[in-house]
Amino acid sequence: MNKTVNQKAWFLVLPVFLLVAFSAVIPLMTVINYSVQDTFGNNVFSWVGLDWFEEIIHSQRMHESLGRQAMLTTIILLIEVPFGIFIALNMPKKGFWASFCLVVIALPLLIPWNVVGTIWQIFGRKDIGLLGHTLASMGIEYNYAQDVLSAWITIVVMDVWHWTSLIVLLCYAGLQSIPDAYYQAAKIDQASRWSVFRYIELPKMSGVLLIAILLRFMDSFMIYSEPFVLTGGGPGNSTTFLSIDLVNMALGQFDLGPASAYSLMYFLVVLLVSWVFFTVMTSIDKKGAV
Repeated sequence: MNKTVNQKAWFLVLPVFLLVAFSAVIPLMTVINYSVQDTFGNNVFSWVGLDWFEEIIHSQRMHESLGRQAMLTTIILLIEVPFGIFIALNMPKKGFWASFCLVVIALPLLIPWNVVGTIWQIFGRKDIGLLGHTLASMGIEYNYAQDVLSAWITIVVMDVWHWTSLIVLLCYAGLQSIPDAYYQAAKIDQASRWSVFRYIELPKMSGVLLIAILLRFMDSFMIYSEPFVLTGGGPGNSTTFLSIDLVNMALGQFDLGPASAYSLMYFLVVLLVSWVFFTVMTSIDKKGAV
């Protein structure tokens, strides 16, 4: 007996496809179009092929921005991931204080990115900022607008303050999913605290931890608002990361062709690393299911 398949459900999915087309596909095709052409305005284009990609690949400017971006992302991950795990492990598991800690931990995530940059810009000023004034009164030279080291430290601390909460919440959720039977068995075996973490807690939260690392990599590698508001890419070009350099090229210099090629290469780097993380997470899930 032949069954009639109802295809009306596609009408419910159609708005999603249209939304994705207008918000992602069409802008992406526009960028691809600009990346292989040159224009001097008035919608007059000339074909250049892959010239912009070759120029960006061999550009020292991009290499320096990529190096600064990779260094920032590496530092952020090395600090935030262990710090987030440590906080999650030491948070209350149940009761009022567990809820209170979750609310307090989540507060920085509710602040818009440009506001975070403004907060730390004011916080670090010598004349009106609590941090800058306190350090100056202690005789510590601190000026994020003129000193490269101070600018980098401020950006890293600002990002740790803003985004460690995400890792804490994800790790805490992973820890809450561990049955009490595992801890009871470890207590009977007189396992040490390190053994409990190494063989029970870490494997059980490895999935959410990889998701946290993936999200933090993507956010930190595409960071723009916070350092732009705080330092504007300075002092000099010391905090000009890939995103800031790309915006300067596209809007500051109005080099739409090279900027489009730049943005596509930027996108492919993030996509490639995200694919690697996804592959790792899938393999871990398969091993856990066996």
